[in-house]
Amino acid sequence: MMSTLRDTADLLKAAPDTNHVAGHYDSSIAERLQRVAWENVERDLDHYGNALLPKLLTPQECQALVALYPRNDIFRSRVVMARHGFGRGEYKYFSYPLPDLIGDLRSALYPRLAPIANRWHQSMNIDTRFPQQHAEFIARCHAAGQLRPTPLLLQYGVDDYNCLHQDLYGEHVFPLQAAILLSEPGRDFSGGEFVMTEQRPRMQSRPEVVPLTQGDAVVFAVHNRPVPGQRGAYRVNLRHGVSRIRSGSRHTLGVIFHDAL
Repeated sequence: MMSTLRDTADLLKAAPDTNHVAGHYDSSIAERLQRVAWENVERDLDHYGNALLPKLLTPQECQALVALYPRNDIFRSRVVMARHGFGRGEYKYFSYPLPDLIGDLRSALYPRLAPIANRWHQSMNIDTRFPQQHAEFIARCHAAGQLRPTPLLLQYGVDDYNCLHQDLYGEHVFPLQAAILLSEPGRDFSGGEFVMTEQRPRMQSRPEVVPLTQGDAVVFAVHNRPVPGQRGAYRVNLRHGVSRIRSGSRHTLGVIFHDAL
């Protein structure tokens, strides 16, 4: 078992000056993102607060990430959700340096999302603007004392769930994040749908269930998004979670672009 985990870690780790491990990917994350219809992603984020990126990771990459979960040396902390009232299940935050695949996801997704984040902030009259490169934004986080990496692996078993929440870790918050389903619905687990709610002013909350298959990523609003109104855009509040696992086990990779205090 230990040799398998060591091989998996080697698969996902690369030299710090590379964007991907040559020979381990069918194509780099950046190349895969070039094939995404970003106008549709932007439209869905504007209309619904979430957008699907189908099959962003291969089944082999998903399995390699899941196989990392038993390790402790590559994570900075483990959270048992029931102890904090977060739901049931558990998750682990990666430590720096991140596995290469996760670092690639962060650095390649961020520039695609930064223009949307800046437009949203402008619409909501929020002064903060985001640089084009993720390294610059992380430097801003670290200068403010937000030093702890936030990418995480989540593990759920039967009857586990994740309460509706927002991933806010400090003053500097990038308004979009991603979750990638690493397990296959119907084979590895049942139930466990990705759920969002949107709290609209003076209206009842709107629920949204995002169907995912193995390797799919959902990009979604961390906290607020702008909605056009008669007097300009107004802010709606969003939360996300996972419904109850009915059978099997479910693993997810969370890609958050700001670091934590």
